[in-house]
Amino acid sequence: MNIGLYFGSFNPIHIGHCIIANHVLNNTSLDNVWMVVSPQNPFKPSSSLLNEYHRLHLVKLAVEGEEKLKASDIEFHLPKPSYTVHTLAYLKEKYPQHTFSIIMGSDSFQNILNWKNGDVIVKNHHIYVYTRPGYEASNNIGANLTVLNAPLLEISSTQIRKDIKEGKNVRFILPENVRQEILHNGYYK
Repeated sequence: MNIGLYFGSFNPIHIGHCIIANHVLNNTSLDNVWMVVSPQNPFKPSSSLLNEYHRLHLVKLAVEGEEKLKASDIEFHLPKPSYTVHTLAYLKEKYPQHTFSIIMGSDSFQNILNWKNGDVIVKNHHIYVYTRPGYEASNNIGANLTVLNAPLLEISSTQIRKDIKEGKNVRFILPENVRQEILHNGYYK
């Protein structure tokens, strides 16, 4: 099976994430997309993160009923902070029957060689890049690359957290079951 890995803090997951995952499934040969919840991204401060198990639960709610989308906690079982190269090596060993590709925005792709062993990732994995405004998806590093023009919404998890804290309406930017869970538990207040 060919699986696309869509890494993120998902703090919280919103409809923009879901639209990208769905678009990638509909427009590539990937069989599944795993939404990999990163417990601790080495490039982001962990102080602003909701507990990883709560974030994972929200991702599970967002993809509920979708056979080809899966919430993954694979990085919960690996050393922190989470490095993509370690996750990929672990997955290759644990699931040798699958092929793993990476899904990322063009902003992240521009910085991939700054990641831990970014050259190894580029050399060994297919990368699906969705274009983001202001960031070219030019491939001058020899990556096995597919560029997708996914529908993009200017939605920020940071802004969503701020809006929730201020009691503003986030109904149309979160999957409804995710919004209900956040409100019910008082997340991001």
